[in-house]
Amino acid sequence: MALWGGRFGTQINQELAGFSESVSFDQRLYKYDIMGSKAHTAMLAARGIIPHQAADAITAELDKIEKRIDAGNFTFSAELEDIHLHIENALIAKLGDEGARVHSARSRNDQIALDIRLYLRDVIAGITAGLRDFQRALVDQADRNGDAVMPGFTHLQHAQPVLFGHHLLAYVEMFERDLERLTDCAGRTNVMPLGSGALAGSTLKIDREMVCGMLKFSRLTRNSMDAVADRDFTIELLSCLAIFAMHVSRLSEDVILWCSQEFDFIELDDAFCTGSSLMPQKKNPDIAELSRGKTARIYGSLTALLTLCKGLPLTYNRDLQEDKEPLFDAIDTVEKILHIYPSMIATMKIKRDKMLAAASDPALMATDLAEKLVEMGIPFRHAHHRVGAFVKWCQNNRRALNEASLEEMQQTIPEATAEFLTLFSPENSVAKREITGATGPNAVAAQIAFWKERLTER
Repeated sequence: MALWGGRFGTQINQELAGFSESVSFDQRLYKYDIMGSKAHTAMLAARGIIPHQAADAITAELDKIEKRIDAGNFTFSAELEDIHLHIENALIAKLGDEGARVHSARSRNDQIALDIRLYLRDVIAGITAGLRDFQRALVDQADRNGDAVMPGFTHLQHAQPVLFGHHLLAYVEMFERDLERLTDCAGRTNVMPLGSGALAGSTLKIDREMVCGMLKFSRLTRNSMDAVADRDFTIELLSCLAIFAMHVSRLSEDVILWCSQEFDFIELDDAFCTGSSLMPQKKNPDIAELSRGKTARIYGSLTALLTLCKGLPLTYNRDLQEDKEPLFDAIDTVEKILHIYPSMIATMKIKRDKMLAAASDPALMATDLAEKLVEMGIPFRHAHHRVGAFVKWCQNNRRALNEASLEEMQQTIPEATAEFLTLFSPENSVAKREITGATGPNAVAAQIAFWKERLTER
């Protein structure tokens, strides 16, 4: 008979047991379940709810159970449904009535809320560390090759020259926002729900503050009904992971384009690519493509939890068992990306000559002409119109902008001087953009120095 089976007259239908079990996936929470049970047991003894001798025996046996699971010597069974019942059943099997005391003043409802919060604290810390490694890989690559000049794009069309380092550092900024969101999420996750019981707390005089301190939570939940029904923190984490995955997907799209024959800006190390089963010449950027694809999977997890929770009345409903598989899957997916992607970035080779050639189209310096007119006192809209007319003249006459003579330029830009003919160098264009946050060499060097110091501090 199940540990909850006192009011039932028959055994559970075996098909229902298989349908309702969660231990096949929630067993990963065993360390956190044991951690919570040990703190809860110590509190029960301190409050005189169970004998100290029983508490000592329970704690010692919990340590043994943890070692058995660590070693792979613990049997999991669908009949015991979840990780909580497995550990409690193992206690009772060894300690009899003394082991049965462990569940005093708690429910699986507040127990699973505790386990997930404990687990996610560690998960967030690990993902945060992985994100910092990702930032370091980008900053290191920017430090080594950041002075390479490449075309920047808008609408996937060549727009203006930028430094390669400037482009990479844009993703460092994105990941920094991801880190800030995860930090905020960690604060709302680090709240202690145990003691909320099934939904209404307990008549036993427990000390929730003691357990909160032992488990190093920042505070207690204030409402027992909210505590057992709340999955906001899991949804918030999935939202953070989905935004991170979107950033990785955008970086992946850049990497995939840069690897193509049409761009040919970079070459990925062979260790991070695969070939074709048919075409011998192929070298495919699979990590970038798979990361781009797995972003959809993480979005699916977020959508699943939002949909799962949207119609649930208070308080706990068994539907909430379905939160774990999408949550775990998204976490596993992000951890895999963080494990492999930084190494791919660190080892990619930059083709400076190809980048510079692509950035050397004089049309990319059209804005430089307009801003030179602004320096001369021409209102920008007038300057924009004059340069646009010059671009149109060059197109009509099949001439590159830097092939026009001064006299030809002056047909549409009357204010043009000989200096205007020198404004078509991508290196010079980049070099003039030295305001804070821009793509000038000194500005980018300052960004790199900032991030190197910041990441060293961390």
